[in-house]
Amino acid sequence: MVENTKASLGLTTIYEISKILTSTLNLHHSLNSVVNVLDKFLGMRNGTIVLYDKQSNELYTAASLGVDVKNQTRFRSGEGIIGKVFKTGSPIVIPDIRDEPSLWKGMQFGDDTIARFSLLCVPIKGHENTTGTLSVIYKREKDSIPINDAISFLIMAGSLIGQTIEISNKITEEKQKLREERVHLQQALTSKHKMFNIVGQSEIMIQTYQTIKRVAASSATVLIRGESGTGKELVAKAIHYNSARSNGPFIMLNCTAIPESLLESELFGHVKGSFTGAYGEKKGKFELAHKGTIFLDEIGDLPVSTQLKLLRVLQEKSLDKVGGSKPLPVDVRIITATNRDLELEISKGNFREDLYYRINVVPIILPPLRKRKEDIPLLIDHFLVKYNKENSTKVKLSQEVMEYILDYNWPGNVRELENCVERMVIMSDNNLATKDDLPYEIIRAYKSAYKPEPVHKTPSEPSPKNTEDKSLTKSIEVMEVEQILNALKKCGWVKSRAAKLIGITTRQLDYRINKYGISVEKPWQDS
Repeated sequence: MVENTKASLGLTTIYEISKILTSTLNLHHSLNSVVNVLDKFLGMRNGTIVLYDKQSNELYTAASLGVDVKNQTRFRSGEGIIGKVFKTGSPIVIPDIRDEPSLWKGMQFGDDTIARFSLLCVPIKGHENTTGTLSVIYKREKDSIPINDAISFLIMAGSLIGQTIEISNKITEEKQKLREERVHLQQALTSKHKMFNIVGQSEIMIQTYQTIKRVAASSATVLIRGESGTGKELVAKAIHYNSARSNGPFIMLNCTAIPESLLESELFGHVKGSFTGAYGEKKGKFELAHKGTIFLDEIGDLPVSTQLKLLRVLQEKSLDKVGGSKPLPVDVRIITATNRDLELEISKGNFREDLYYRINVVPIILPPLRKRKEDIPLLIDHFLVKYNKENSTKVKLSQEVMEYILDYNWPGNVRELENCVERMVIMSDNNLATKDDLPYEIIRAYKSAYKPEPVHKTPSEPSPKNTEDKSLTKSIEVMEVEQILNALKKCGWVKSRAAKLIGITTRQLDYRINKYGISVEKPWQDS
């Protein structure tokens, strides 16, 4: 009867241990609870769970009862009784701990006789490896559990602990693996789909990234073609900074931004006294770009006379400064860009055909935004992060605004979209931008595209079409006036800043101010 009770108690204890081990992923907490349950069953003098640390190649105390913290030292496999059990994977039983003075040295037994204590140490095993040991010193009484039964019980407990540790280790490894994969994927996406602020994951943009990657690895001359605002400068930078010349300078020049009379001096430099005002020698853009890359934007607007000199640089790898007589060798990669139809310009005699073939070794054609509208949400997120950070705001776009934006054709492409997002971040009165914060061009285009179908009337009924058109035009004009006034007020009545905020030129803003008779206040006037 007593034997049955002990067996039943043993099964109950094993069940309690299994519940503890499966109730939480906190292994440290579970193991301490297991030691306490073992104490209730065996009446331990002390108990210790020791685990193996792969990184240090040492055994350490993971949980204990009745053991001084000072004695919880680390030791190696094969060292001492615990080390031997771990190394061999076999239990060790010491019926009388007097045979091992190191086990009881410093322990206080009170009225108990030391001869009545035994040590049991079993391996903690999972399905694969030994991961630690479970050891107890317990008191032998008449009604205590026999040593053989205690060993069998501890082996079962050690097996449960070992399986739990294996599962815990696998979970930890899988989490680490997932973290590493996530970092790897983020890095891959950053490299593949977001090269130097080029944002997009549409099929046409992925093809563009692949072309950029291949071209960057070469030294070929590149011609980037696309409408204004499609990101030609960003592509040029991506090519340079992913190339072998990335440590060299990146020099850019907009061919339309420099007067024709000064363009050759800007490109090739000049010597002292070469023309009126040339008081000293000047390095040109090509010389500054030596061992790096020069990016010539709007190459289609380059004067024919300058085109010839550029052709010589491409052919001879050297340049002649304005007023100079000695060729200067240059090692420069040339990237050009244009929004013009160069083939048409060649037929008109405005662009040299031989230069065209020199610069068009590898063409990259950037799609307009209307051809990759699936990238618009990504671009919006990118610009919201940028301008919310700049303005210390947390503006988001309403679903209605997104509908307007996705419907619009974006003739100014990504640059126009960026200006639109910046404007909404600044103009929004709260953290949610509405259609009232949109530029009037987008609202007008949306309303024009989604006018209600005219209702068919009988001949006797007057058509309200003209009235509707006038009402729509009037509402747009009122909206436009409010938009201009709000922008001027926010920008301190500085028209150039207000125009940029709205997304138009200063000349266009002046035209609308005159058109609507808007009174422009001066910054020093008090209202």
